[in-house]
Amino acid sequence: MTDRVEPADGAAVVVGAPTSQDAPPPHKERRGGLWSDAWRDLRRRPMFLVSVGIILVLLVMALFPQLFTSIDPNHQVLERSRQGPSAEAWFGYDTQGRDIYARTIYGARASIVVGVLATLATVLIGSLFGLVAGYFGGWLDNLLSRFSEIFLGLPFVLGAIVILTTLNPATGIPDPTRIIGLVILSISVLSWPIAMRIMRSAAISARQQDYVKAARALGAGPVRIIFRHMLPNCLAPVLVYATIALGGFIGAEATLSFLGLGLRSPVVSWGVMIADSRDYIQVAPHLLLFPAGFLVVTVLAFVMLGDAVRDALDPKQK
Repeated sequence: MTDRVEPADGAAVVVGAPTSQDAPPPHKERRGGLWSDAWRDLRRRPMFLVSVGIILVLLVMALFPQLFTSIDPNHQVLERSRQGPSAEAWFGYDTQGRDIYARTIYGARASIVVGVLATLATVLIGSLFGLVAGYFGGWLDNLLSRFSEIFLGLPFVLGAIVILTTLNPATGIPDPTRIIGLVILSISVLSWPIAMRIMRSAAISARQQDYVKAARALGAGPVRIIFRHMLPNCLAPVLVYATIALGGFIGAEATLSFLGLGLRSPVVSWGVMIADSRDYIQVAPHLLLFPAGFLVVTVLAFVMLGDAVRDALDPKQK
């Protein structure tokens, strides 16, 4: 209950009524960490939702191709060679009478596996070297930086030719597992310096932060500081690079296969299909159109995802 007091000038003052100073503070939006804020921002981006939807479909296609087709991708009927799309074969048949739709579905597995594993190897090697170089600095930083420049200076195609022709025998029936491993090795060996430079730059910045100085003052060793304190705070730029690079590595596999250096039959991949169609583009363009279309959509989806993640993790965009 409040008391009403009449002052001398006649103005009424209510004693005990809430004033502006007693009013509750305005509601403030609760802010989380970098990753929670980034996830909240990503969920509102149409480009992120579209790219994730496409990638999920491609992953299901690669893991469970039987859900999309029941046709053997290597089944040959020579009488159907280079026949166009029809109700029986939506994408037509290739030069050996194999169903292009089935081969396109099954080809997603090899292409995505090469892209994912090459990205993991590239990020692991580059991140490890970048963290060590950025934390210790000095002569070790100079040594690792000069070592990475050797691989960075090699043209990608030329370096891949040297690695694949040296380690991959040109005679006999190729081992699919061996060929996939060599393609992953060649891509990661020639690409890790970029990941190292990104991680090194982030590590140099993190090394000057107070939490690293406090951990060092409390007696934490270099291994604990690097992997417990610095690594979680340096992941954002490398994650953006890995997302974009994954699409690029899928395209790199197709490039090497087109040149006859990467995957080869009996492996089914989009790059192998594009390589098989290069001599028949004018007479049977559907041989190239469908695997190339899936390849372009896949690369574009990962690039779109990388752009969305980069914008969400960039503090300047907040």
